[in-house]
Amino acid sequence: MNKKETRFPISTTASATLRNPNASTIQKALAGSALAQTNTKKETSYHVVELASKALKSKKYNALTKQLAGSVLSQSKKKRME
Repeated sequence: MNKKETRFPISTTASATLRNPNASTIQKALAGSALAQTNTKKETSYHVVELASKALKSKKYNALTKQLAGSVLSQSKKKRME
């Protein structure tokens, strides 16, 4: 069982991102994953871990995307190999 979960202020940021019509697809995917883990013991899926990892490594994503990516990666229980 994963003991990590999304807390304020990331949950607030994720909620605002999902409601923002100008948010990118990747931002919404990461925000949805973060919110799905609010007050639950759900773990980040492999697909979202891969997406978040690529976002953090790329220079093309902004600070919000990287903040959401970092949040969902920090909730991943399993160590992933590159």
